[in-house]
Amino acid sequence: QVQLVESGGRLVQAGSSLKLSCAASGRTDNIYSITWFRRRPGEAREFVTALTRDSGNAYYADSVKGRFTISKDNAKDTVYLEMNSLKPEDTAVYYCAADPRSMKGRFDYWGQGTQVTVSS
Repeated sequence: QVQLVESGGRLVQAGSSLKLSCAASGRTDNIYSITWFRRRPGEAREFVTALTRDSGNAYYADSVKGRFTISKDNAKDTVYLEMNSLKPEDTAVYYCAADPRSMKGRFDYWGQGTQVTVSS
């Protein structure tokens, strides 16, 4: 089992920066990648960015490319999402999820989410 805990969400003004954390515990050696999703008000959950645990390959949604950066600290088993030039449309609950090595792409583990609100 893997447990994920997000933190760092809060109310910020447009143009600001914010850094979210996703701390993993448990059988973290089973994790293939950590992915950030978000759910904007009234919309379906969407992919934001992902980072493979071993190779460090990063992937971004077009809507955040150039503004958001995903990184990791393996010693702390923590993945970070640094968000710059925030826009009101980035307002969402942000979730991190992990897929196991045995079933890549199947997100078996989810955090509880952290609210990011960007005011105009």
